[in-house]
Amino acid sequence: MESSNSFIALVLIVVFVFETLCFHTGLSATVTYDHRALVIDGKRRVLQSGSIHYPRSTPEVWPELIRKSKEGGLDVIETYVFWNYHEPVKGQYHFEGRFDLVRFVKTVQEAGLLVHLRIGPYACAEWNYGGFPIWLHFIPGIQFRTTNDLFKNEMSSFLSKIVDLMKEENLFASQGGPIILAQVENEYGNVEWAYGVGGELYVKWAAETAVSLNTSVPWVMCSQGDAPDPIINTCNGFYCDGFTPNSPSKPAMWTENYSGWFLAFGYAIPYRPVEDLAFAVARFFEIGGTFQNYYMYFGGTNFGRTAGGPLVATSYDYDAPLDEYGFIRQPKWGHLRDLHRAIKLCEEYLVSSEPTQQKLGLNLEAHIYYKSSNECAAFLANYDNNSDANVTFNGVSYFLPAWSVSILPDCKNVVFNTAKVVSQRNIGDQPFDQKANVNELSLGGPLEWSWYEEKVGVFGNSSFTTPGLLEQINTTKDTSDYLWYSTSINVSGEEKQVLLNIESLGHAALVFLNKKLVAFGYGNHDYANFSINEEISFDVGNNTLDVLSMMIGVQNYGPWFDVAGAGLYAAAMIGLKNGMNDLSSEEWTYQVGVEGEYLGLDKPSLANSSLWTQESTLPVNKSLIWYKISFFAPEGKGPIALNLAGMGKGQAWINGESIGRYWSAYLSPSTGCTKNCDYRGDYDSFKCLKKCGQPAQTLYHIPRTWVHPGENLLVLHEELGGDPSLVSLLTRAGQDICSFVSEADPPPVDSWKPNVEFESQIPQVRLACERGWHISSINFASYGTPEGRCGTFSPGTCHVDPLSIVEMACIGQEECSVPVSSATLGNACPGVLKSLAIEAHCTE
Repeated sequence: MESSNSFIALVLIVVFVFETLCFHTGLSATVTYDHRALVIDGKRRVLQSGSIHYPRSTPEVWPELIRKSKEGGLDVIETYVFWNYHEPVKGQYHFEGRFDLVRFVKTVQEAGLLVHLRIGPYACAEWNYGGFPIWLHFIPGIQFRTTNDLFKNEMSSFLSKIVDLMKEENLFASQGGPIILAQVENEYGNVEWAYGVGGELYVKWAAETAVSLNTSVPWVMCSQGDAPDPIINTCNGFYCDGFTPNSPSKPAMWTENYSGWFLAFGYAIPYRPVEDLAFAVARFFEIGGTFQNYYMYFGGTNFGRTAGGPLVATSYDYDAPLDEYGFIRQPKWGHLRDLHRAIKLCEEYLVSSEPTQQKLGLNLEAHIYYKSSNECAAFLANYDNNSDANVTFNGVSYFLPAWSVSILPDCKNVVFNTAKVVSQRNIGDQPFDQKANVNELSLGGPLEWSWYEEKVGVFGNSSFTTPGLLEQINTTKDTSDYLWYSTSINVSGEEKQVLLNIESLGHAALVFLNKKLVAFGYGNHDYANFSINEEISFDVGNNTLDVLSMMIGVQNYGPWFDVAGAGLYAAAMIGLKNGMNDLSSEEWTYQVGVEGEYLGLDKPSLANSSLWTQESTLPVNKSLIWYKISFFAPEGKGPIALNLAGMGKGQAWINGESIGRYWSAYLSPSTGCTKNCDYRGDYDSFKCLKKCGQPAQTLYHIPRTWVHPGENLLVLHEELGGDPSLVSLLTRAGQDICSFVSEADPPPVDSWKPNVEFESQIPQVRLACERGWHISSINFASYGTPEGRCGTFSPGTCHVDPLSIVEMACIGQEECSVPVSSATLGNACPGVLKSLAIEAHCTE
């Protein structure tokens, strides 16, 4: 029987390798679907997918991100296509650098993975203007996402452009490429109600247009219950186990399973416990799903002004399995890898039949998949959010923690439970959290910085004057975050002290009276509008009022979001004696952008310009000032973090490349965070928060390829006030990892073999450093009843010292495993359920 099992395993490996090579070497494939799954070359497939957006990283790291995704058990990489950066000017296309879509798709193919291309062209994605090019907004008579011929013509043209580009490069599956799915539109069903009959007709048109492009692969529409045949309607959400397609001929597919949530300035950092994420995935496949995608698997960075609005942060980390810098986030990555392995063991059963449901008790159930009358796989679920349970299935008792699913690939042995995390953990939430593992490079003291103080208000001959207050986006055309509103106010007599009222659609504004800063106002992501009410004193005679209105990303979501405005819409002086003086209809002078932008101070070509000042006293805590400094890049090959905790609000550039907006001065609410978030029960984006009362972000990602040998240039545009002498660069010098595995925990999923008693296998502690790093020391090891948590372990009342055994297995290795067994580690406490806890340190 053992030799028979080995032969079966060998056949499965050969089949898997052959299927992978079909896409890697350019052999054509036919992709269709039926009611159960996507069908590739006549075979139903269970597929794990993950979102990686190519512009949110750099081409040099794409292979590494995709490799880690594959090693994490993914079959498919999903990405949006970003119209506004591919066609920044109507008819002029850009597919280079971070926006080299063809190179990205080919990189995925070279790794042997598949692609789901979400062409849209609306993306949302917390991306500026949802991915629409701003020039689209200025076509007279256009209306977005409805039965408007002007819009449909432009959308059809871009869809054709992308499909033709993919065809020219032979990237669809039928051409031997990796693309097995395409998406048209995006989450339109959430807002369709606002468009009436025009919305219904638009959905039909979008579907017909997509199908007419003859991609030879299925098209999907996510969150679109009325998606017409043959378009597959798919689910987006934190949970999709209750989702049913709109036709019995379509499979259940989940295109956005949120691994966490996005970050906004002024908000605490959201995270999603991996136990809940794994539960959601297992439930989806248990009920009958066969394709699910993590949004995001790697989130990355909103470089430049790509972040959407309002107030989406520069970091798009998303609490994803791969963090913003591309490092593996544990235990999320490892626990999901084990989940994918467990589901893969069930694939032949999942695609062979419909699930048979069996009630096991209150909030307890099983779903069984039969390949034949005596061959099955099962999922046992406890969807109670509080009570653990013991259930009987096929005459055997199983323990099910609350809010968990157990996976039995042979209807007998539990190879995985979503609530039992046995994969390794990182010590520290973020890669630069632990000072002992970080190299910090100060960029220089006050004497080494240069600066340029901007003029307040109108500065150039491109200004113009008109009565009334203008909406900001229509005025700037999103060429800049900034718009100056300037007017003159003549004051005579005694009434010099007034209450100045300014009303804005968003997103922030600085107010200057006679060139001196008197007020600052701002909104937040959920409500961008804000009011400024400031008591001010005028001089007798002529006074200048200058308001710098600031955008923090153009709106990217919602019904008719494309016409959402920004900037000032009302201004008034409320006299303490003489009533209100409405300034809204007075003459205002407008200037798009700020002076430093006009001069090009962010560009390396001006690094040695006489515009810059360098003196013994560095001006700090000043608004509207530019700083620059030259520095030598830190040693190493890994990514770099720019620490801007000492700055206020602004933008930053490295060698002319914009790393994005920063806003360290905007603190999140001091309440709402939980030290230990309970994974049990429904998750939402406000359930699990951390770092309350702190800035959303102080560290900003600098890709290693953006710095070079020799001198590099950092430029900061500070809007509010900060101290650049506190700015530093951080690199990762080490990594602390740990694991805690009990004798009662299941053995590794990949040790399961058909018809072999799985429980006879031995659990293991498995540790792995980032590739190219190795375990240099063991900081803690205890077998018995160790106490505490990762980073704070201590020996318990039962303790065997396994240090020498662990060191022998692990020191100098990139990865290692240690059996959790008394036969290996010693048995000082007979009759006691023992665990092995290890903390290890990795270095390059």
